Amino acid sequence: MQMGHRFSVDIDKHFSDVTRPVLALGGTYPASHHVRTHSHRRSQLFCPVSGIAMASTTQGAWAVPARRGLWIPAGVRHELQMQGVVAMRSLYFEPEALGTMPEHCQVVAISSLMHSLLTEAVALPVQYALEGRSAAVMQLIQYEVAMLPALPFSLPMPTDKGLARLCRRFLLRPVATSDIDDWAGSLHTSRRTFTRLFRRETGLSFVAWRQQACILAALPKLAGGASVTDTAFELGYENPASFTTLFKRILGLSPREYTASTGRSFDAPAR
Repeated sequence: MQMGHRFSVDIDKHFSDVTRPVLALGGTYPASHHVRTHSHRRSQLFCPVSGIAMASTTQGAWAVPARRGLWIPAGVRHELQMQGVVAMRSLYFEPEALGTMPEHCQVVAISSLMHSLLTEAVALPVQYALEGRSAAVMQLIQYEVAMLPALPFSLPMPTDKGLARLCRRFLLRPVATSDIDDWAGSLHTSRRTFTRLFRRETGLSFVAWRQQACILAALPKLAGGASVTDTAFELGYENPASFTTLFKRILGLSPREYTASTGRSFDAPAR
């Protein structure tokens, strides 16, 4: 079911009378649109068809490029920031509709089959027939969503208030050369204490977190048409080669391969 230009986040209110196990909706967010912090009674698979969305919760941040999807468990409070115009399709699942699924947000690859199923699903009435082709499409979706492989497009966030403040400030303007001693000084701790705190709170070393944050920040820039060279220098890398090497190590593909993949279906790895 298409929802027009601006998409309401109040799904629970607008579709409280829907009795189907899967609700499929499509719509478009304008460029730079911010979706305030909210949650849903149903679990959600959020799938941009164009553009890129940056999602965040108190536990982490995720970059969701076109033809990928973000799994959001029921009840998880999250917000979204659009980079460019984002046409999207979303699936909402009743708790009993799926088997075992992660209890945390994660970005997943959208296979060609799931992409086709999403296209079919949003064209159906929200109260689709419980028998025949419509029911078969929705039933297949319930099988396929559990098969979508996770992708490394996430960044863990600390719960410590002081450290979380520094991390969120860094995400506003990531720089690859940001110094650990400056961060430790901001919290009035020693380098050693800060290092232990950072790893305990995020599960990553400061350097690994900083690198991952810079790569996630690069995704909307590249998807928006920025060159690899300009992106690398804007993020503080000494040269495009070092940026490209790190990008490929973290995401498994080069910046140019990533840019090409945002304009087509991203097929999941062989099962």
